Amino acid sequence: MTTDTKKTDISKTEFEVLDVLWEQYPASANDIIQRLNQNKPWHEKTVKTLISRLVKKHIIDFDKQQRSYLYFPLVARSTYIEKESKSLVSRLFGGKVAPLVAGFANTDSLSQEDVDELKSLIKKWEQDNV
Repeated sequence: MTTDTKKTDISKTEFEVLDVLWEQYPASANDIIQRLNQNKPWHEKTVKTLISRLVKKHIIDFDKQQRSYLYFPLVARSTYIEKESKSLVSRLFGGKVAPLVAGFANTDSLSQEDVDELKSLIKKWEQDNV
C-alpha cells in the first residue's frame, strides 16, 4: 500500500467502498457488495461502477485470481485522513486548527474524552517541538 498524498477527490459513496476495503482486503466485488449491504441497500451495478472509478483514480487496484478480481486499497487510511483533514482546515479555516476546535467547543460538541485527548495531543506536541 502506498502513502501517496497527491490530490484525488473521491465522492462520499466512493469513500464508503474504500472504507469497506480498508476494514478487510483483498476483497471481491461480491464481498464488497455484501459488506456494504449490512448497513444499507446497495445495487450491485452501483458498487461495481464505484469500484471501477476508484481503480481509474488509482485509489484501489486488483489482482486477477482465476475468474475473479480481488481489490485492495493503494492508499492507507491514515494517509487519506491526514490529507483530507489538512484540506478541510485549509479550505474552511485558512489553515488554522483553532477555529475548527472552537467551533466544536462553542456548540457543545466536545465530550470530556475529546477534551482530554486534545490536551494530551497538545502536551505531546509541546514536548516534541519545544
